[in-house]
Order: sequence, then C-alpha cells, then structure tokens
Amino acid sequence: MSGRDTVLGRIRRALADVPRTERPEDVQVTRDYLRVHGARTPERTADLLATNLADYRALVHRCSAGEPAELIARLLAQRGSASVLVPDGLPPEWMAAVRGPVRITDRAASTPQELDAVDSVVTGCAVAIAETGTIVLDGGPAQGRRRITLVPDHHICVVRVPEQVVDSVPQGLERLDPSRPLTWISGPSATSDIELDRVEGVHGPRTLEVVLVTE
Repeated sequence: MSGRDTVLGRIRRALADVPRTERPEDVQVTRDYLRVHGARTPERTADLLATNLADYRALVHRCSAGEPAELIARLLAQRGSASVLVPDGLPPEWMAAVRGPVRITDRAASTPQELDAVDSVVTGCAVAIAETGTIVLDGGPAQGRRRITLVPDHHICVVRVPEQVVDSVPQGLERLDPSRPLTWISGPSATSDIELDRVEGVHGPRTLEVVLVTE
C-alpha cells in the first residue's frame, strides 16, 4: 500500500458517518481558541518580539525615535554596502545620516539581475507579531514591491514600537488587508530541505536586521 492509499483511507474512515448531502457551512465550528497567550505590557510584548526574532537568527537593534538615522547609517557602513534600495514613502529622516551608498529607487522596470546587484534594502513594515517573531509587509508606504525584499541579500526593516507591534497572529490579521500582497517574514530566508542542512539566503535575504524604534 502506498502512502497515498494510506492517507486517502484515513480520510474515508473519518468521513464515514458524514451525510453525503452535508456541506461545510452546515456545521458550526467552535472557534474559542485563545487570541493571546498571556497578558503583557507593551514593553514585554516588544521584548518578546525581539527574543523571537533573535531565535530566528535575525539581528535585532533597538533605539529611540530620534536615533534610527544614525543606526541605519552604521549598519550599512558595517555591511560595506555600496548601494541601498529605498522604497517610496520611506521617511526621509531614516536615511538622513546615510552618506556613502548609492541610493536606488524602487522601479517596476527593475530586472531580477539589477535587484540582485543591490547590496541592501531599507523598509518599514505593516505589522510585527511578537508571539511568532514575524514581520509582515503589505506593499504599503515605506515597503515597496514584494521583490525588493526577496532578491537583495541584506534587508533592514524598521518597526515602530509600540504602534506596529501586536501580541498574536489573530491581532495581526485584523490589521491586514487580505487583498494586498502580504509577505510574512520570520527571520532571514532559510531552508533545510536537503539532508537537514540549513542554508540561508535561498528564498530571500541572507541577512535580516530589524530596527525596533521606541516612539
């Protein structure tokens, strides 16, 4: 018996007592699961986000509202970035201290090869989820097209705390428009598909740096 036969057999047995005329909407499903796992202050929620991001091997930096420009400039310098992609709507004050790298705009005409040549990209985000250590982008202001955060090898993402940070996935979903192009990021891109060897940078940036700006 194949694995397919085994799975289909289990499905048939599970559905054996279900009337053939029954439709999914005929059965009320109880959805009384927890929306949030524990009570937290905004400060503890931000701490949990930082911890879970670090567990996913993202590099986490924290600063106050007046400091992101200097921090971003330092991160780009440490990386040795000669070019940085800046999407429309990125607050200009975030890049005010950046002097060296050539700034590249987010263009629909950019080819994958051109994006691959970009050293770094700096974006904002739509929401950050503490319990899962997840950053969500929706293509809104300061985020740009989805591909600009998937092709370049280095992504700096700025998260405003506490405005953009929620505890749980249900809370995050309430802030998102499902019709927008959503990108869910939990750490740098990685896969262990081949012999369980972790390889980073396969489906996105090899290095993710998250700047938590406390407002």
